[in-house]
Amino acid sequence: MSESQHPGPRGAFKGAHDPYERLEALGIRLHTPSGPLANFVHAVEIGDLLFVSGQGPREPNGPLHTGKVGATVSTRDAQQHARIAAINLLAVLQHHLGDLRRVRRIVKLLGMVNCTPEFTEHPEVINGCSDLLVDVLGPEVGKHARSAVGFVSLPRQITVEIEMIAAVAPG
Repeated sequence: MSESQHPGPRGAFKGAHDPYERLEALGIRLHTPSGPLANFVHAVEIGDLLFVSGQGPREPNGPLHTGKVGATVSTRDAQQHARIAAINLLAVLQHHLGDLRRVRRIVKLLGMVNCTPEFTEHPEVINGCSDLLVDVLGPEVGKHARSAVGFVSLPRQITVEIEMIAAVAPG
């Protein structure tokens, strides 16, 4: 991504952890989020906090990953699905803020896993999201508080859904 597409740093980013450089190095292209599936918006900004609605494991122009983790879906596959959800969260941030460098800190994630009652590896699954956020945004901005919990079902039987609260710099 060229510097003309993304103006100079306005948030906490300096050099090594410019999110656009990291995304490019990882081969990730952010897409324009599709419209919400129900009566809500993807993000609400109040003061310096941005509340991002839960994002699932839908690949741009690709499949929606579904199934029950611990039965039909492995922990490793679900971790990759959480990584896809992280990309979708970043796409919402980019779309809403216009510049990922406005993100001052990922404050909190709530990671929900569609799993069997016996499943216990919720943290490992949601690490797929957390690890990517730290990799793209750097530890100072991307490290966050988090909950990782299991559910008997999620909408459309998706494997994971992750919501986020981020602190943002003024636009």
